[in-house]
Amino acid sequence: MMSKLLLICFLFFLSCSHLLLSSSFSFSKSTKICPHGQALALLHLKKSFSIKNIYSDYFEFNHLPCYPKTEYWKEGSDCCSWDGVSCDLVTGHVIELDLSCSWLSGTIHSNSTLFRFPHLQRLNLAFNDFSGSSVSAGFGRFSSLTHLNLSESGFSGLISPEISHLSNLVSLDLSWNDDTKFARDGFDSLVQNLTKLQKLHLGGISISSVFPNSLLNRSSLISLHLSACGLHGRFPDHDIHLPKLELLYLSGNRDLSGKFPRFSENNSLIDLALFSTNFSGELPASMGNLKSLQTLDLSYCQFFGSIPASLENLTQITSLNLNDNHFSGKIPNVFDNLRNLIFLFLFENNFNGQIPPSIGNLTNLYDLDFSYNQLEGAIPSSIYGFSRLSFVDLGYNLLNGTIPSWLYTLPSLVELDLSHNKFTGHIGEFQFDSLEKIDLSMNELHGSIPTSIFELVNLSSLKLFSNNLSGVLETSKFEKLINLTDLDLSNNVLSLTMSVHSNSMLPNIAFVDLSNNNISGIWTWNMGKYTLYLLNLSNNSVSGFEMQPWKSMQILDLHSNLLQGPLPTPLNSTYFFSVSHNKLSGEISPLICKASSMEILDLSYNNLSGMLPHCLGNFSEDLSVLNLQRKQFHGIIPQTFLNGNSIRTLDFNSNQLEGMVPRSLIICKELEVLDLGNNKINGTFPHWLGALPKLQVLVLRSNRFHGHIGFSKIISPFMSLRIIDLAHNDFKGDLPEMYFKSLKAIMNIDEGNITREYIGEYYYQDSMMVTIKGLDLEFVKILNTFTTIDLSSNRFQGKIPECIGNLNSLRGLNLSHNDLRGHIPLSFRNLKLLESLDLSSNKLSGQIPQELTSLTFLSVLNLSQNHLTGFIPQGYQFGTFGNDSYFKNTGLCGFPLSKRCTTDEIPYPSQEIEAKSESGFDWKITLMGYGCGLVIGLSLGCLIFLSGKPKWLVWIIDKNIHKKIVRNKRSTCR
Repeated sequence: MMSKLLLICFLFFLSCSHLLLSSSFSFSKSTKICPHGQALALLHLKKSFSIKNIYSDYFEFNHLPCYPKTEYWKEGSDCCSWDGVSCDLVTGHVIELDLSCSWLSGTIHSNSTLFRFPHLQRLNLAFNDFSGSSVSAGFGRFSSLTHLNLSESGFSGLISPEISHLSNLVSLDLSWNDDTKFARDGFDSLVQNLTKLQKLHLGGISISSVFPNSLLNRSSLISLHLSACGLHGRFPDHDIHLPKLELLYLSGNRDLSGKFPRFSENNSLIDLALFSTNFSGELPASMGNLKSLQTLDLSYCQFFGSIPASLENLTQITSLNLNDNHFSGKIPNVFDNLRNLIFLFLFENNFNGQIPPSIGNLTNLYDLDFSYNQLEGAIPSSIYGFSRLSFVDLGYNLLNGTIPSWLYTLPSLVELDLSHNKFTGHIGEFQFDSLEKIDLSMNELHGSIPTSIFELVNLSSLKLFSNNLSGVLETSKFEKLINLTDLDLSNNVLSLTMSVHSNSMLPNIAFVDLSNNNISGIWTWNMGKYTLYLLNLSNNSVSGFEMQPWKSMQILDLHSNLLQGPLPTPLNSTYFFSVSHNKLSGEISPLICKASSMEILDLSYNNLSGMLPHCLGNFSEDLSVLNLQRKQFHGIIPQTFLNGNSIRTLDFNSNQLEGMVPRSLIICKELEVLDLGNNKINGTFPHWLGALPKLQVLVLRSNRFHGHIGFSKIISPFMSLRIIDLAHNDFKGDLPEMYFKSLKAIMNIDEGNITREYIGEYYYQDSMMVTIKGLDLEFVKILNTFTTIDLSSNRFQGKIPECIGNLNSLRGLNLSHNDLRGHIPLSFRNLKLLESLDLSSNKLSGQIPQELTSLTFLSVLNLSQNHLTGFIPQGYQFGTFGNDSYFKNTGLCGFPLSKRCTTDEIPYPSQEIEAKSESGFDWKITLMGYGCGLVIGLSLGCLIFLSGKPKWLVWIIDKNIHKKIVRNKRSTCR
């Protein structure tokens, strides 16, 4: 009986509920529940903004709704039915306003009708443009608010402290309003008062505070995003007990340090991002507790040590990013359990050993990057099932062997980079046409370029430079590569056959580098008429061009070819133009001055002649380098230069230019290199050049300069000068002591703390001729630590100034063939870096200072044809110098001369030498070694000079001196 009664009651309840729901539904549909005042406030809010589409592309890409919601708000309709508006069904009060990504643009003022909705529980204004608005006190009036999202909406200025009064907030997102910041103690107050927070996102907001430890006591916390907030100090080292925490982002806080956070086994963490912080230390084995982790990003930190084997416990992980740390050791073979991995980034660390074979189990892998490590050995060959793998980067390692066949059969492969390794063998045939970028450069690959590459219709970048690839390339093969923009096949042994039908090929090509190959004949491949901006054919045997159809050329490098005929005129858009080391003839046309974008113009080493166009000095305000050396130009140097010009290098060496150095050079404030050597320029020393603040190289050798160098009215002239060559002129009088005292760039250079660089730009470095022992050596690059002074073959007289000894960073000094008298200064013992000293053909007298034996870098010494007397110093480098170093000094005696010294001529050893003797150092053994070395050295020297490649002094500037300019591949514009 009771059960029947209960059943009847239950059925009656269901019936009543149905009636109530139906009634409620009917009421909501037929009755306007929105109060009139709220509707007016919403319409007024609508009118306060304009509509501007700024985020729709982003939201469409991420499949999120983005449209102008307020456009559908119509007067006379129920505001509770409007897009983005939700009301309480009983009272009609607006309780939720979601206008995220509604294309709103305008300022939210303090009297905005937005703040007339005191019953709001949720407010979302994210992804709009409220530039000029602040997170004002008005937002603090929403006492019932549980969710507030103002992210990425252009707010700026101070965040009102009233925000911390919203004690019911469960979710607060103010992130990525980059010009917004908390007032002093504002963030601490917010953390202290908002005790119900489950989600706190403040990414990009300026907090400038230490990490608040109290946040780690909020057991309700689910998502904490404090990236790029200016957090500093140390993150707590204690265990974190936040069982609900799913997301922790602390990235971008460069001054926030700490160790890898320790989480208890009872955790729910899904996303952890610490990238671009100062977190450091080794990864603990306890990281294996993060069994729910899907994303781990520790990139750009200071972590070190090996990766713990407990990594294999992260079975849910899809993205692992450890790049740009100091991890070392072998990559653990733990990938059997990490089969959900999609992104695996370990690049820019110090990993060594081989690639673990378990990598083959990552069948969901999409992006693999192990580049910039020290991995060695072969790539695992038994790998199958990489159906989704699209990006593979193993570049900049020590990998060797052949490229495994599975890399050619990946159906989704988009980019493949195996550059800068030691791979050998042939390049295989690619089986799928999904590839867009291939980089196999800087390996030891040989053979021909596979035909399948020319079938890759999606290919945009092909880089195979610096291998040993050979064969004949027919330009017709490139016909299908219509998407190709970058082509670099330089530094191989390839030749080219140009088809008569090549004009329409490669319609999108922008970058072509075929330098250092075997390309010869007339160039007829006229691809990229409207798109090509860089063409490098240098170091080939190209003899000419059928035509130059390009409309957008910016970099044209044709140096070291066999070009003949008149000088081609560069386009107005060209800013780099080099035709040096060719056989071009005729005059420079004034039309070259129409190239108003020109930055680097190198016409050196040709057969050009005539007078220089007067416009060469002022045709481009961006002109940085003008190199006209080794030609047959005559007349005068251009006299006019633009105010505010960018000229860094002027090289007119080895022409027949006359007249005086133009005083207008004084306005070239960026000038670093001025080389006027080997011309017919006359006049007195241009002392006013001392006012140029950046001048480092001054070469006036072999001209017709005359007179005293004298004094300068400029305070501290030539302070940046470190290479001075005034040799073979008619200067006279005393050596310029004032200038020696001012050469600060040759004093106290701390080479341990200086970055070794070459004078020049990324693509172009300056070269110069240096004369040592009568040999003209071309240095194709000028190292910023190289210093030399050459005042030889003039008519200087008097004593050598003691102050030269203060130039303790000097590497070369040549004062030969003058009329200098007196003693060799004792201060020369301070020239600890001196490598070459030539004082020959003067009238120096007295003894050679014993202290010069302390110049341990000295390798070239010439004191011949003077009036020196006494015992030749022994020890260190002096044991390596032969008779020619002391020739025609009849008063000298001792090794290596045959004349023996008398008792009166043998000096007492210096304290330095005595100290060496007492320490057990045997100079007899040393001299025997130097003797053997001298014989071997002379033998090698003969072989080198007979081969026509004098490299014996290569260490003075660079480790590679050639008689031709050979640019290092890595200094080429990419």
